[in-house]
Amino acid sequence: MRRRTTAVIGGAALVALVGGCWGAAHAIGGVEPAATVSAHPAADVATSTAPPPVGTVTPTPTPTPTPTVKAVARTCSIAADARDPRLLNFQGAVLDVSTGQQLFGRGASTPSRTASVLKVLTTAAALHVLGPDYRLTTRVVAGSEPGEIVLVGGGDVTLSRTPVGSTPYYAGAAHLSDLAAQVKRAWAADPAHKGVPITHVVLDSSYFGGPSWQPSWAVAERIEGTTPMMTALMVDGDRDNAYATVSHRSTDPVGRAGTAFASYFGSVRVTRGTAPAGARLLAAVHSQPVSTLVKQTLIVSDNTLAEALARVTAIVSGAGNTFSAEQAGTVGGLQAYGVDTTGIRIVDGSGLSDDNRVAPAYLTKLLVKVLHREGALGALYDGLPIAGRTGSLSYSDRFQGAAARADGQVHAKTGWIDTGYTLAGIIHAKDGTMLTFAFYALGPITESTKYALDGITADTWACGAKLSDD
Repeated sequence: MRRRTTAVIGGAALVALVGGCWGAAHAIGGVEPAATVSAHPAADVATSTAPPPVGTVTPTPTPTPTPTVKAVARTCSIAADARDPRLLNFQGAVLDVSTGQQLFGRGASTPSRTASVLKVLTTAAALHVLGPDYRLTTRVVAGSEPGEIVLVGGGDVTLSRTPVGSTPYYAGAAHLSDLAAQVKRAWAADPAHKGVPITHVVLDSSYFGGPSWQPSWAVAERIEGTTPMMTALMVDGDRDNAYATVSHRSTDPVGRAGTAFASYFGSVRVTRGTAPAGARLLAAVHSQPVSTLVKQTLIVSDNTLAEALARVTAIVSGAGNTFSAEQAGTVGGLQAYGVDTTGIRIVDGSGLSDDNRVAPAYLTKLLVKVLHREGALGALYDGLPIAGRTGSLSYSDRFQGAAARADGQVHAKTGWIDTGYTLAGIIHAKDGTMLTFAFYALGPITESTKYALDGITADTWACGAKLSDD
């Protein structure tokens, strides 16, 4: 069955919701090179400038409240909502932030597939392991032969082939044209290259290991344009249309990037390989900082950025550079927040796979840390869509009708695959109570599943501290 995490509305760029880093349209989905030069296969490449900042952010501990029942009658029930057949196999948890008490639970401790809600875990881990200021870098170094240069991918999926001055889908992205201009200047300034033109471009994508496509993903995701084959060297998320939210992705992201880069040097040979040890740095460009990439990932549920962040998190943490390393990379990063990660299974970074497993109760506890902006988690909170206002919760098919009463009061990550709709985040309840929640509707979903999910969330908002588990 085809799996989807992306719903689309018109437009090619994103609304300027993230610190001035976005262009003009909406959609939902679902990097930097090594922290130090030694983490990259081209590890011994000499650099003339310091590498981009890398650092683990130590979360500021949040005092754990003593779970006590508020002096309020818990007489408000969402039990009927939870039995709504449109929600299929429903699981959910709601936590009162002030007391730490779980007010409501249905299968709350059972790890299950999350769809794009998994991006909450991916970005939280990245913010801890990489730090908010980490930038994803693409380099060009001198090759081993006269006239040879090597384009070294560092996982920056936002790198753009569009002209400098334009605003591609990933606003604020680095541009190949800038990288090429730097190379030409460095080449011309080196007496050793006098009279030797650039004739050969080598493409090095070895920062990520294979496979490039997660086996549990449906190929339709690539064809219909939500998810690329994951390689360390690509441009514009490997979109056919660099300005579009959703656009067909190719079977060769590395080749697309290489062709675009080589075009700046005339008629040159293009091959695949790795940078030689100790090669001289000619040029480098950097992505937006991770704090910005996290917001861009969450607000419209971008699969490509989520996968890149998960992979680089695994690499920098020392877990490895393949999909299989993301379990250790992500879970290891999450452990810093002090919430028990037992039972979590990470297969990818986007939530596209049916094989991911996270319990709703885990999310409600992690989201308390997000609400309190522990460590660098403020970037995650700021990236969450807001019901009726921003991102994937501002679309015309979300929080409509009676559910619109919760507009502006639900900050949450959406999720959608063919086998489930999910929603998890923070509710500013009608009575002023702060709640965290995670709701999963799992099974053969329909459009009505989404409406029922919004409905139970709005009813939770109305209940607040009076929410009953009955």
